Amino acid sequence: MWDVIVVGGGNAALCAALMAREAGASVLLLEAAPREWRGGNSQHTRNLRCMHDAPQDVLVDAYPEEEYWQDLLKVTGGITNEALARMVIRASSTCRDWMRKHGVRFQPPLSGTLHVARTNAFFMGGGKALVNAYYRSAENLGVDIRYDSPVDDLEIRGGRFVAAKVGDIRYAGNAVVLACGGFESNREWVREAWGQNERGEWPADNFLVRGTRYNMGTVLKVMMREGADTMGDPTQAHCVAIDARSPLYDGGICTRLDCVSLGIVVNCDAHRFYDEGEDFWPKRYALWGRLVALQPKQIAYSIIDAKAVGRFMPPVFNGIKADTLPDLARELGLDEGEFMKTVTDFNNACRVGSFDHTIQDDCHTAGVTPEKTHWARPIDTAPFYGYALRPGITFTYFGLTTDDKASIFFNGQASPNMYAAGEISAGNVLGKGYTAGVGMSIGTAFGRIAGTQAAAAAVRIKAQGLLHAVV
Repeated sequence: MWDVIVVGGGNAALCAALMAREAGASVLLLEAAPREWRGGNSQHTRNLRCMHDAPQDVLVDAYPEEEYWQDLLKVTGGITNEALARMVIRASSTCRDWMRKHGVRFQPPLSGTLHVARTNAFFMGGGKALVNAYYRSAENLGVDIRYDSPVDDLEIRGGRFVAAKVGDIRYAGNAVVLACGGFESNREWVREAWGQNERGEWPADNFLVRGTRYNMGTVLKVMMREGADTMGDPTQAHCVAIDARSPLYDGGICTRLDCVSLGIVVNCDAHRFYDEGEDFWPKRYALWGRLVALQPKQIAYSIIDAKAVGRFMPPVFNGIKADTLPDLARELGLDEGEFMKTVTDFNNACRVGSFDHTIQDDCHTAGVTPEKTHWARPIDTAPFYGYALRPGITFTYFGLTTDDKASIFFNGQASPNMYAAGEISAGNVLGKGYTAGVGMSIGTAFGRIAGTQAAAAAVRIKAQGLLHAVV
């Protein structure tokens, strides 16, 4: 019998486990993955978006609450809970000292890392180092950790948690934190959510999963069965345009292509379909996965010329290289005539001013649809490069309704001992869209709150003598 059971093993789960243990609770953490794959999607992250009113250690200048909020409001299109979003934003300004106490180290961003030196604090060693630091701290504090333990059922009575089940093993607890991710790795569920498009295609069949293969949404399905309140659109997700040659699972950050804003993107018909220069890449990179998912065959091609080389983080896979544009079209399997018309129309529409990829410059197009509003320069300097893109889904936004105490709800009533954190409830803040590092902000804020609340709930339940769980 534990005071607090944490279901999950990524950033939010670890924050919850550490906070609950610091509050004096006995804690069991159930991680679905084996030890070598522990950490969920958090192992693939590398930074945390942080509010700050003045320069702070690795963060330059200032990034005040209102600017952070406006950035979030823009990418979500207003589909967000402002109270919860602002709570996350404020929490992001005060969490780093606590993170350091548990072994997390920060470093200034490297040159070229997506214009985020002012807004994001980078983890030294990336997400894997952060996860390892938290696990070491949890072990030292006496958190009981079980790997290879995918929770496949929950025992709930009247909205109150009783026990978690892993196969035939039953783990009883006084409170629970559900921090076990979304359902992006459950390809059948994602296929069902996206359905069939007007072309008769099943778009999700061409999705790749950037993160862990262990986020199957099993616990979310259990909570739906039990009548928990849910929110969000099951087709909305953190979905990035990644190299089409990426692995099906666990490709992580290195599969992303960061050159989109420096060239053009065409679909398999060789047509452009969206403004490549709409905003800085950190605010738009997670939009492009969905855009590609809506294209025929769920594939697109990022096209750049020699002028763009060296201005973005180099990708893991080399692009298709050609000395002429017709050669590039043939290498990519695109219709040469349509491709050349698209490139020619774009080149003729470019109104080049003072190019500067570090600001929203005045290089734009005129008389072409879609327009390109920044960083528009003719694609005319050999050699030319093309990268095939597929939708890379990271985590889904459909999940459990929660509040500022991280409570789980049943018919509008908060459970007395059930809490949610991380991707399973991130949709409360992220109705759609994304901006770099905000997922870690959400997981850290709600994980810490959930752990504290669960520990307090366990104390109340024990004080009331509610022997609701029978081992």
